[in-house]
Amino acid sequence: MPQFGELNDTRQFNNADSFAMAFDEAWKRSVNVDGDQDVTTRLASVMSSLEGHPFMESSSDLARQVAEFRLRLLNL
Repeated sequence: MPQFGELNDTRQFNNADSFAMAFDEAWKRSVNVDGDQDVTTRLASVMSSLEGHPFMESSSDLARQVAEFRLRLLNL
């Protein structure tokens, strides 16, 4: 049985926690593609890639706030 944190769960939910997890993964992937871009441009690109996330669809302003908070919190 997998240990906590080892599950590869790709489900998305309409809440900030689910969006934060998706954002963190997308931001880390963007290093390979957009790593040379400034943070503002890179953030716009990552947010665009997450347009289909349920939380982004229902609360795009809050989703952006969550993304900006994650960048500050994790010093990404």
